[in-house]
Amino acid sequence: MGKQVIFRRDARIGRGRSYLWLLLFVSAALSIPIFAMQLAGEIQWGFGDFLVMGALQFGLGSLCIFFLGKLDSRWRFPVIGAFILLFLWAWAELAVGVFTDLGQ
Repeated sequence: MGKQVIFRRDARIGRGRSYLWLLLFVSAALSIPIFAMQLAGEIQWGFGDFLVMGALQFGLGSLCIFFLGKLDSRWRFPVIGAFILLFLWAWAELAVGVFTDLGQ
């Protein structure tokens, strides 16, 4: 029988600063397309694009913060890696429709 994912019992409860840093990082990352739109006419993001990308980034960061506090150290890398791969798949899918026609 396979091994189970073991959750730590001593996980930190107060993660307010982590989420504040996450919000700052997401805001900084979303400012890159804003500046790029000023410099190049090929980049055209609408309000919905910023909303979706912000939700994706904040969701990924929130999952990472949550599971970094809960998972045993040997499971952190595989679980966080799976979340990052899921984020990259969703990003590519929404951007250009790599696997389906969602981005079209």
